[in-house]
Amino acid sequence: MTPTESADDRARSVRTYWNAHIHDLAITAHPVGSPGFFADLDQYHFEKLHHLLRLVDLDGQRGRRVLDVGCGTGVDLVRFARAGARSYGVDVASAAIALARQNAAHQQLPMHLAVGDGERLPFPPDAFDYVFAHGVVQYTADDRALVAECHRVLCPGGTAFFQVYNRISWLNALSKLMKVDLEHVDAPVLGKYSHGEFARLLTPFSKVELITERFPVRSRLHRGWKGALFNGLFVGTFNALPRRLTGRYGWHLLARCTK
Repeated sequence: MTPTESADDRARSVRTYWNAHIHDLAITAHPVGSPGFFADLDQYHFEKLHHLLRLVDLDGQRGRRVLDVGCGTGVDLVRFARAGARSYGVDVASAAIALARQNAAHQQLPMHLAVGDGERLPFPPDAFDYVFAHGVVQYTADDRALVAECHRVLCPGGTAFFQVYNRISWLNALSKLMKVDLEHVDAPVLGKYSHGEFARLLTPFSKVELITERFPVRSRLHRGWKGALFNGLFVGTFNALPRRLTGRYGWHLLARCTK
């Protein structure tokens, strides 16, 4: 935050940015809001984040109250709803919620969606059994406030699942070496965390399990010789290395937390 920028100004900047920049829209040629559009978003999302299907117990949420904070176009929330969860989503961007509603309608799934700030969630305490906050902490104006709100609305014994970017990671280093910007580098807030910094952020929870993931996968977004070098050489070479050598350098730091 600049010396002249208030917390409200920064929150307004975040909201304005995310109304104009929604994750992964560049990977599809289908009309925005069409069934093909949402199918492409789902395929790409779980192609690059395939670990989520292993780490998040979707089937275990059947009948439980699940909140997706920063739900975007509803790609993850659709999976929860399809598995039988009572699914709620909030996003600071009204444009994202409009698309999430279209996604739910195409899928014919019941989802409760609202424009809302993760730092001031519009729900009472202990309202949810599972809170999913993937890809939102690092972009919010006040990361501690968002984590505290997720803790507040989670019922005792419930689980919260967070993801942030690992500052000490292969992708952060490669972006500097190759002079290729990371996604949303122009966002008003873009946080990166060490393992220790992330753990300290999550101190409201009684139990925290840190997980490092997001190792190199082929990119559809980068072209030219840099894209060819990354997809043709780097991805295979990095993933051939023993995980005991690379395990701490995944781009995503994830946490499974218990209240």
